[in-house]
Amino acid sequence: MTARDAETSAITDAARREFVVTRVLDAPRELVFKAWTERERLMRWWGPKGAVIQIRDLDLRPGGAFHYGMRAPDGHDMWGKWVFREISAPERLVFIASFTDEAGNPIRNPFALDWPLEVLSTLTFAEQEGRTTLTMHGVPLNATEQERNAFEGGHASLRQGWTGTLDQLADYLKSA
Repeated sequence: MTARDAETSAITDAARREFVVTRVLDAPRELVFKAWTERERLMRWWGPKGAVIQIRDLDLRPGGAFHYGMRAPDGHDMWGKWVFREISAPERLVFIASFTDEAGNPIRNPFALDWPLEVLSTLTFAEQEGRTTLTMHGVPLNATEQERNAFEGGHASLRQGWTGTLDQLADYLKSA
């Protein structure tokens, strides 16, 4: 295999393993971007349906973090964090997402122990005629082959979870 073949293979493999979801929202992109980046707005829609959200920290700058907790209706607590890499309001948001403990230290996904510790997430916001197309890309970062396989195998579950969360965002935007 030539170096060019290896490069093409790596690009193809990364694309195959990437999770992508797109949603068209009936709101201008400035508002949609704010819904993703402002504490009071996030509190109104972020997370699974029925979960109570707690925002421990929201420091919107490269290197800053969004550290949050979720309490499920059954009382189970779960924590997560985004570490921001790029913030280009209102077009693009890039962060590393991970499950954490309450103190913000990365931990294994409590539901899938072979899940990657970090997922590089890129959100783009494109507006046309007052509506926003949100496109989300997620790809494992610094992951083993086993973790990349678990991530790829979890795409259907991710899609189901994000569908519900984005439904809540769409509902929030109707009243914002």
